[in-house]
Amino acid sequence: MMAKVDFSTDNDDIYKRFSPGRKVVITMVLVWSTFQCTLATTTVVSAIPEVSSTFHTTEAVIAVSNALMILCQVAGPILYAPIANTIGRRPVLITTNAILLAFTLGTALSPNLPSYFIFRFLTAPQVTANQVISTVVIGDIYPAITRGRALGWMMVSTTLSPGLAPLIGGVIVNYVSWRVIFWVQTGTASLSVLLLAILLPETIHERKTHLFADLSPCRKFKKFIRLMDPSEIITLLLSSPGLLVNAATVATLHWNQYSLLTPIREVLNPRFHLSSPLQAGLFYLAPSAGYLTGLLCGGQLSDWVVGRYIRRRGRRVPEDRLNSTVGVVGIGLPICSIIYGWVVQKAVGGIPLVVVALYLQGVFQVVAFISLNVYCVDVMEGTGKSSLAVAGSYMVRNVAGAAGTAACLPAIEAMGVGWFMTIASGLLVIAGGLLWLATRRGEEWRIRKEEKS
Repeated sequence: MMAKVDFSTDNDDIYKRFSPGRKVVITMVLVWSTFQCTLATTTVVSAIPEVSSTFHTTEAVIAVSNALMILCQVAGPILYAPIANTIGRRPVLITTNAILLAFTLGTALSPNLPSYFIFRFLTAPQVTANQVISTVVIGDIYPAITRGRALGWMMVSTTLSPGLAPLIGGVIVNYVSWRVIFWVQTGTASLSVLLLAILLPETIHERKTHLFADLSPCRKFKKFIRLMDPSEIITLLLSSPGLLVNAATVATLHWNQYSLLTPIREVLNPRFHLSSPLQAGLFYLAPSAGYLTGLLCGGQLSDWVVGRYIRRRGRRVPEDRLNSTVGVVGIGLPICSIIYGWVVQKAVGGIPLVVVALYLQGVFQVVAFISLNVYCVDVMEGTGKSSLAVAGSYMVRNVAGAAGTAACLPAIEAMGVGWFMTIASGLLVIAGGLLWLATRRGEEWRIRKEEKS
């Protein structure tokens, strides 16, 4: 008979260190910080032709640079998550935002293509570091039963930005130089550094600075380097079936999101005989509205499902949260993706049908992302490894996002948007099946792992 594992720590005093009002302030600061960081990834998507013209290269080269930037984001969790887990969240968040500010300014001033590439790539790790550590801060201050709602608001950055950023970029490049995009981002990063420095307290439950006590400077440096070893993140991910299923699902969602958003200008402008970047940018309003809707209801749905299973079982099991995502990932998103792909491929219906499909995909993606992100914190609660679990998830998702960004245009040109979205839908159905399996077997997997260790 399987032993019962009680993950309930919701009454611990550790979650009462900050008043409800202070928690709201912290959450709003994180919302702004992660929002402006995520803008750095996709704002320039609508300005690819203008950037390529400035540097006398092809649009494909600039598109690939954006994909490589997303791939470089993998370095963020590897570099910063172990540090935040040791010395605290606050210094790392302030540092990554300050570095982002400096490299964004460098991008705005880039005199040639190599310098543009270098500054873009150096910006990338700061983006994911900010996303990962902000997620962990939410886990530091909110108990599991209300964590989904809080993370839903914090995730306004990672979900709303990919849809809203190209619209902002399209508006800017329609009237002024593409360099203004990065001047604006320099200003938003400056505000973020200021807000973090003034309003963000340290939230880590226990610093591990004692690891450096009584060590010589040389040995402290060696210890610090060992802390940045990514093997612990990878080992944690591979040794936990629940986290592995979660990461695979997140990767599939990220592939779908970026392969849908990246080619909107190239796919929809010819379909509807549009010409300007601003007209293409307006299509991003549909998924952005969907993201906002998902943010308003996804966190509440996630927490409601957890509460429902607690009342039914009398205790909390982390995998219960995944029940809110199975149908969304395995049924809702595949249907919307197929409709969008073949409506565009066959040129049937008009703009309203495309807009509705984009909107619903936005809703479903966010509802799924919220529960999947919170699960990483839930399942590692009390172990001190929540930041590593979240880091592993972001590592995988950014590889998938980079692959989707790089592959979508060549694949669509080769097979058509209909078949491309059909394949993406098939991957989502598989991910939904894996999630369903995790909801049924996840607790058993964890107990078996504990018995072996």
